[in-house]
Amino acid sequence: MRFDAVQTDMDVRDAVEEDAESIAALANVPADVIRNLVHDRSVRVAERKQPGNDPNADTESLESELLGFVSFDAHDQTVHVTQVGGTKEACERLLSEPVRFAASEGMAVELLVEQDATDLQTAAQAAGFDEDGDGPVFRGSPTIRYLQEP
Repeated sequence: MRFDAVQTDMDVRDAVEEDAESIAALANVPADVIRNLVHDRSVRVAERKQPGNDPNADTESLESELLGFVSFDAHDQTVHVTQVGGTKEACERLLSEPVRFAASEGMAVELLVEQDATDLQTAAQAAGFDEDGDGPVFRGSPTIRYLQEP
């Protein structure tokens, strides 16, 4: 798997309920949907911490910028990436999270990408996924199925 300089500036962590608004903005869905997602699935976020510029602060504070997220669950010997969004670099880095989990369990990983989401397709290929044919139509858009075997 390839990691470039931009990715080294990212921290990946488990998502928490307080991330819902930021993730919702990336996913273009209501924050309540994301709150449920955080409780029901494995969700990771990538963030970049930057020094804050509060002139009234006595100590240097760090502000974080959410760069992307991934959610996934496992069933039928496959880890299914259910949602992913953010910068191309963040998506590439975040896709390693379900891959790492699947490898430890000896499972495959499946990802469906809308055909017009070229940045996500590039991120999936860079993260080691192979195109595995057409996926189902999702929200009126055809998808491509990507797979990574253990």
